[in-house]
Amino acid sequence: MANVVVVGAQWGDEGKGKIVDWLSSQADVVVRFQGGHNAGHTLVIDGVVYKLSLLPSGIVRPGKLSVIGNGVVVDPWHLVEEIAKLRAQGVAITPDNLRIADNATLILPLHRELDHFRETSNAGMKIGTTKRGIGPAYEDKVGRRAIRVIDLKDEALLEAKIERLLAHHNALRRGLGIGEVDAKELLGQLKTIAGEVLPYATSVWALLDAERRAGKRILFEGAQGALLDVDHGTYPFVTSSNIVAGQAATGSGMGPSAVGYVLGIAKAYTTRVGEGPFPTELFDEIGELIGTKGKEFGVVTGRKRRCGWFDACLVRQTVKTSGIDGIALTKLDILDGFKEIKVCVGYRLDGQILEHLPAGQNDQARVEPIYETIEGWEGSTANARSWADLPAQAIKYVRRIEELIGATVAVLSTSPERDDTILVHNPFEG
Repeated sequence: MANVVVVGAQWGDEGKGKIVDWLSSQADVVVRFQGGHNAGHTLVIDGVVYKLSLLPSGIVRPGKLSVIGNGVVVDPWHLVEEIAKLRAQGVAITPDNLRIADNATLILPLHRELDHFRETSNAGMKIGTTKRGIGPAYEDKVGRRAIRVIDLKDEALLEAKIERLLAHHNALRRGLGIGEVDAKELLGQLKTIAGEVLPYATSVWALLDAERRAGKRILFEGAQGALLDVDHGTYPFVTSSNIVAGQAATGSGMGPSAVGYVLGIAKAYTTRVGEGPFPTELFDEIGELIGTKGKEFGVVTGRKRRCGWFDACLVRQTVKTSGIDGIALTKLDILDGFKEIKVCVGYRLDGQILEHLPAGQNDQARVEPIYETIEGWEGSTANARSWADLPAQAIKYVRRIEELIGATVAVLSTSPERDDTILVHNPFEG
């Protein structure tokens, strides 16, 4: 039996929440290994809608251990708020079913303020962040001045760390014309929230090692999508962490050998939120129709998503950078009724044919998609639970995608409901 890593194979919003929830019924442990509360997951279980952005999807399932790994940046105030919201929906959350890495970095109010200033000011380039402080928190982590979960235990050390942190941030804020942060006020805020966070803190790497050795099935849950990876995405219009499957090991404290089957999640079309290149983006009524049918609005921000045709080049790229073994294809039903469907199979740039997206920012903005047109289908794929329920042409579309991306479809999702899923191969069986 294999442990399973779930990664988004596009720019996020691929429907990971449902797939992770579906897989978590077979898992013993569900681990978030990167990102923060900037990525939303919507779960629909027995008609009840749960909206998560920091907590692992397994938290809504009794008997599962949910873990926030060291690769995640944690906003303690948002954590407490999200826990309270789920408890109000009847979800039990205690240190018995939720653990947080004691070496995880904290997101502070000053990170949110800096993020918001950068995205709303006229100076510099807008990246399209959620303004939740994710990037600035990762900057402090790499700069070795971050405050971590474990620091909340030691008030004297915490005070010294705040002074060191503010030596950097207040100088930066003065340069930007923002008021300075008061050290005593920040210390008071952290002392107040500490008691609500520390009960969940533990050495996650040791906990996960023990669970693995006990034969437990571990599901690694990524946030966002691999095309937003800080190294392998459309830089600089990316997030501030690694999203590719290799981060599951680094962001949880487990060795690479503990990471097993890699399941990539991809929509049957493509969406993107925020700024950055999008070769197959549609600006016409077809793009509007896809967005309307697919309810393409961000879970966290409510922002309207940009919509376009399926880009096989980009997904083929993420299949390679994440070592994807199989794909979970979602939202096939949104394409029901289209007379023809286009798929990007390559790019043109300055008279050359490319089979991958170039790394240069200007080149990424200038590539022209090369499309292959595929006949659509008249029947419905919605709520299908077997291949026999699908129109023949829809099956042909899925098979063509498999050929183009170099990976098989292991799971096919046909609605937000967990049970509306066609299983081709169980990732937990390796």
